[in-house]
Amino acid sequence: MSDLRSQGLEILRRLTGRQDADFHPGQWEAIEALVAGHRRALVVERTGWGKSAVYFVASLLQRRAGFGPTLIVSPLLALMRDQVAAAERAGVRAAAISSANVTEWDEIRGRLAADSVDVLLVSPERLVNPRFAAEQLPELVERMGMLVIDEAHCISDWGHDFRPDYRRIRDLVAALPPGVPVLATTATANSRVVTDVAEQIAPASAHRDGSADDDVFVLRGPLARDSLRLGVLTLARPELRLAWLCEHLAGLQGSGIIYCLTISAAEDTARALVEAGHQVRAYTGRTDAEERTELEAALKDNRVKALVATSALGMGFDKPDLGFVVHLGAPSSPVAYYQQVGRAGRATDSADVLLLPGPEDRDIWRYFATSSMPSQERADAVLAALAEGATLSTPALEARVDIRRNPLELLLKVLAVDGAVERVSGGWRATGRPWVYDAERYGRIAAARRSEQDAMEHYERLDSCRMAFLTSQLDDPGSAACGRCDACAGPWYPTDVDPDQRARAQVTLDRVGVPVEPRRSWPSGLDRLGVALKGRIPPAEQAAEGRVIARLSDLGWGGPLRDLFRTDDQGIPLDAEVPGPLAGACLRVLSDWDWDLRPAGVVAIPSVGRPGLVGSLARGIARAGRLEYLGALDLAPGSGRLDPRVNSAFRVRDVCDRFRVGEDLAAGLTRLDGAPVLLVDDLVTSRWTMAVAARLLRRSGAGTVLPFALGLSG
Repeated sequence: MSDLRSQGLEILRRLTGRQDADFHPGQWEAIEALVAGHRRALVVERTGWGKSAVYFVASLLQRRAGFGPTLIVSPLLALMRDQVAAAERAGVRAAAISSANVTEWDEIRGRLAADSVDVLLVSPERLVNPRFAAEQLPELVERMGMLVIDEAHCISDWGHDFRPDYRRIRDLVAALPPGVPVLATTATANSRVVTDVAEQIAPASAHRDGSADDDVFVLRGPLARDSLRLGVLTLARPELRLAWLCEHLAGLQGSGIIYCLTISAAEDTARALVEAGHQVRAYTGRTDAEERTELEAALKDNRVKALVATSALGMGFDKPDLGFVVHLGAPSSPVAYYQQVGRAGRATDSADVLLLPGPEDRDIWRYFATSSMPSQERADAVLAALAEGATLSTPALEARVDIRRNPLELLLKVLAVDGAVERVSGGWRATGRPWVYDAERYGRIAAARRSEQDAMEHYERLDSCRMAFLTSQLDDPGSAACGRCDACAGPWYPTDVDPDQRARAQVTLDRVGVPVEPRRSWPSGLDRLGVALKGRIPPAEQAAEGRVIARLSDLGWGGPLRDLFRTDDQGIPLDAEVPGPLAGACLRVLSDWDWDLRPAGVVAIPSVGRPGLVGSLARGIARAGRLEYLGALDLAPGSGRLDPRVNSAFRVRDVCDRFRVGEDLAAGLTRLDGAPVLLVDDLVTSRWTMAVAARLLRRSGAGTVLPFALGLSG
């Protein structure tokens, strides 16, 4: 054992680049359990503790003993890049297979065949790739020296960032030959997640004799982060939060991350900070892979003060000297918050963490929570579509089931993990295995999510130690007052907002006018729904680029728009005339619109849910612009409210015969003699209502059709 530890210490010192480095308490014990005991291990330690050192040292010791390569299942490309670089510093020959390096796959396969790879990193999604699963995974399983599951809380339904593809790892663990060590690591697991993960990685023999808990080596360290100074500053209005950040960002130490809950909020915040003279960039789900790599490097090299990010800058981003993390809007759980703020102060004595919550946070949490949960009805629809035995791509399935792309892809992953469908070349097919919706399980998960949201709001109102509260949410038995947060030591941050800065922030948020791109092609598969439309929409039948005041998720006008589009307790829209401030914003958008020819008339889209709102909007625009109000399209008898959750194919089916051009409207279009018209609605969701209505007007003699609405969802 002493010789083994000496070898491990030598590897650790190469990894860290320090000849005085030694193992942290628990590191060698975990390595010893894996290498000497060939055991299953779960390591729950705070961010920056050195979990990666455990699996790199153990991997190289395994290789020296003649075992095969280690397979590391890692959730994010950024994490893979950092891990490959860290491994190479320790002399570990590492490679990654991901969507970002497709051109290197053949070379990596050759290196694996030549046994010149010590560590292979893959994403959990790669495990379900048909070619990888068929050609490489079986040989890897047979030769594998160790399996590592990074960010292992993703295995558990109860983890704050559960991912369906991670549940496949249980099958991978079960397929391992006896004696292959397994390591699961995370910084964010409470007792329920620890128990769940331990059961999933335990050997099959342990499940048979009921000793799963005893057979897994579990290492749980203290989770409090001494370097972090936590605080919460509650400012009621979005312009106050943005003004505070514009005024005080320069005073935060070093460089850091500003987290926002939505893409629009991140983009708005980044733009405002740049205009205030700060070096920041936006990093969101819309940022392409190459730009993400460049932005991560810019932050690591301190070439920017901050990245203004959504959760797209997530697990695995590693900048040890990150000086601060600020949240404009709170994550939906204390555990998720702990993970995000844990990116600061890993290798510094002090880092600042500040939360600026908003009253809209819970609405955003609710949207993301409901969009990610599967349902019996949706699962039955997918399985029925695949029951004919055909292999269907996701777009082809979309035309057969009434589910949008992202929820559909998530549901397919759940069904695949449960064995009801499988991904094959060309798409998805049913396996024939029955699938039963576990209502009790999903009900318990939904209840847990609501409890987490309540706890997050409680964190915002705390008058006791914030760090102790966060670690207690992770069931850390050593939770104790930190003496540094604003509840322990008083506010460490400025609480004032300069009136001039607030005025500038208000001007930034007061901007109006978001372009709405027209639809140019019909969704595929409409013929299966009885709709005789396909291919590109002829240019002479397309809508032009439209405008809305703002997106519902925008920091500025998003708030008034969300209030306007609220529903009652039964989900019925609240109908009213356009409020004065929004009416003024409409006129500003129209005034700034750089159209080629000014519209001569206004046409309204008939509304079932908000007829008063749409009617007052269309007539008001016509009066203010001295345009002819041509009236509304006729609504087909029996038309009800449209469901905003349907996918593109079903939305076109629902609206293709919904409208008619009545005699009075047809006469008005004739009078205008091909002049442009403004097509007015209250809210743009899918853009298909505007596309179908514009096509109808163009075919009835209208010139350019310019869509206009108050808001854009998303």
